[in-house]
Amino acid sequence: MNDSEKKWYIVHTYSGFEHKVKASLEERIKTLGQEKYFGKILVPTEQVVELKKGEKKTSSRKFYPGYIMVQMVLNDETWHTVRNTAKVTGFVGGSTKPSPVSEEEAQRIIKQMEEGISKPKPKYQFEEGDRVRVIDGPFYNFQGIVEEVKPDKEKLRVLITIFGRSTPVELEFIQVNKI
Repeated sequence: MNDSEKKWYIVHTYSGFEHKVKASLEERIKTLGQEKYFGKILVPTEQVVELKKGEKKTSSRKFYPGYIMVQMVLNDETWHTVRNTAKVTGFVGGSTKPSPVSEEEAQRIIKQMEEGISKPKPKYQFEEGDRVRVIDGPFYNFQGIVEEVKPDKEKLRVLITIFGRSTPVELEFIQVNKI
């Protein structure tokens, strides 16, 4: 079996058990000797940066909680192997004959994962008019409204009321939380 015969399928799992399902499925494939029918098994995640206790922390966030991607040749045996893995609720796109994800879509998700590893994203996305609370720096605990978003620099201009006057302050994405 070469990889061109294997298609990508989305498998629905219990939310929070994606990594356990991946490990269980890999173990079942090995035990049943079906390695030639399966390719990669992915939990689509990206790296995000947030501020915790004054330090930048990078953590992993799932794109699609409750789903994993499985590259496989679909036949009765492989269908049963996946379907009978603990904490799997089924395939997306048909219960008995699921449709594969297009190769373009699979590659887009893989590329998104790779980009997330090399350049972690901020945990929150901001828009003008969002209410935010400052969680770091000299304006700690102040609240304000986002006036401008500079995504390329990962900075915001926030209007904070100081002594009864609105004052624009430039802050990094990770210095604020949405309210």
